[in-house]
Amino acid sequence: MADGVARWGRRAVLRRAALLGGGTALGVAATTQTAWIADRRLPLGGGPASATLGSRHQQVGGGVEVVWGVRTGAPLVALTFDDGPQPQWTPMVLDTLAEHRVPATFFLVGERARRHAALVRDRLAGHEVGNHSWAHHDLARMDARTAYDDLRRSHEAITAATGVAPRLLRPPWGHLGGAVLHAAARLDYRLVLWTLQMVEGEYPHDPAGHARRIVADVRPGTILLGHDVGPERRLVALRGLPDMISGLRARGYTFVTVSELLRRAAVPGAAR
Repeated sequence: MADGVARWGRRAVLRRAALLGGGTALGVAATTQTAWIADRRLPLGGGPASATLGSRHQQVGGGVEVVWGVRTGAPLVALTFDDGPQPQWTPMVLDTLAEHRVPATFFLVGERARRHAALVRDRLAGHEVGNHSWAHHDLARMDARTAYDDLRRSHEAITAATGVAPRLLRPPWGHLGGAVLHAAARLDYRLVLWTLQMVEGEYPHDPAGHARRIVADVRPGTILLGHDVGPERRLVALRGLPDMISGLRARGYTFVTVSELLRRAAVPGAAR
């Protein structure tokens, strides 16, 4: 009898899966649907994967834009640095940029901006700041309330340290979840990822070689990701930054902040 009850229970689950699947034939589809029904680890509203708060009013304004780069025929590139500020490297980057008169966008970690405010205070003229979370934890694993609180805390710390309120967000590791989108919309941020990332590990002890690789790979509208914090190997890129700048200028490129790049993006369908 126990076997019969078990068989009946399995058939009931499969029938339910088929009905919820809109009459899908039993088999792989039904098994997948059944697994989905059984997975209650992710809340349906307000959790890490959800870009809504369920039935609650969505305090998000007009929405949020996500960009990796822009479409443009103009030779423009936006240089960005993540994870700072930190004493060991951030001043070196700022000194190089000042010497070559290059603007950049710094995605700052809020806790570090508060702790090392003196490193960036009065040194960001011509540059731009963005939010890179409070302590570089994975925002895509947070629920909507926690992600918002993290970014709001970082927003306030960056504003206090630099005198400028960030309007751009780059989540750590580029990890996006619905809760990140929701929090970004609430804070009226643009979400900025990247087109091209520096590849320090491929060029150990060869700053010039790394610079040549990046110069060759840049295309108009590129958002280029670098770091002014991290393991020692990343210094390859920073030591080659002057060569990177001169190489891109030799190709006719102009350096702009991310916001300036977005302002100068080509409008699809517009006359050339």
